[in-house]
Amino acid sequence: MLGFIGGTGPEGMGLAARFALAGEPVLIGSRSPDRAAEAVGRLRAMLPEAQIDGGLNEEVAARAEVVFLTIPYDGQLELLPKLARPTAGKVVVSTVSALKVERGRVFARPVPAGSAAEEAAELLPEARVVGAFHHVGAHQLLDLSLRLACDVLVAGDDRQAKEAVMALGRKIPGIRTLDAGGLYVCRYLEPFTAVLLTLNRRYRTTTTLKIVGIDG
Repeated sequence: MLGFIGGTGPEGMGLAARFALAGEPVLIGSRSPDRAAEAVGRLRAMLPEAQIDGGLNEEVAARAEVVFLTIPYDGQLELLPKLARPTAGKVVVSTVSALKVERGRVFARPVPAGSAAEEAAELLPEARVVGAFHHVGAHQLLDLSLRLACDVLVAGDDRQAKEAVMALGRKIPGIRTLDAGGLYVCRYLEPFTAVLLTLNRRYRTTTTLKIVGIDG
C-alpha cells in the first residue's frame, strides 16, 4: 500500500496514477477530505480497475506501508511533525524540492538541513527517508498514454529502504532507477529540478533526466 501525502497535487496524482497502473494499491492524502475524495474520483475514472482510496494525510501515513511526500516545501515544517508517529519504521520517499520563482526565473532555496529530504529525516526521526523522483514531470506522469523514458536517481542512508524504492520505481515501465548515494546527495538532486524547469519554460516542453554511460 503506497500513500501519497499531499497527493491531490499534480506530482502526487501523477505518481499515484503510474503506480496504480502498475498494479499497486494507492492512497491519496490531503488536508481536506473533500479534496482527497475528488482526487480519488479522478484517478478511479482514469483507472477503474485500480485499488485507490484516500483520506486525511495523517490517516494515509498510518495506513500506508510506503509513504511518499509530494507536498510543497513550504508545508513541510508544519505537517511532518504530525506524521512522525505514523511513519515510524516506514520507508518515506521525499520527492520535494525547495524552489522559488521570482520574475519568471526558478531558483533553489537554501535549506538549513542541506536539503528537503534531510530536513524530512530530521522531522521524521524514526522513518527511513529516501529521496527520489525529483526529475519526473507531473504532466508526463499524468499522461498515461505516454511511455516514460527516464532515470530516477535515488539517494538514502538506509540501504534496504533505498533498494525498496528502486524496486518500486522499476515497476513503472520506462523508468530506470539508479543508486545516487547517501541522503546528502539530495542537496544536489533537488536544486537540479530548477534547471529542468528553466529548460521547460525556454523550450516549451517537459524535460526529464537520462544518464548515459551506465549499462542496465
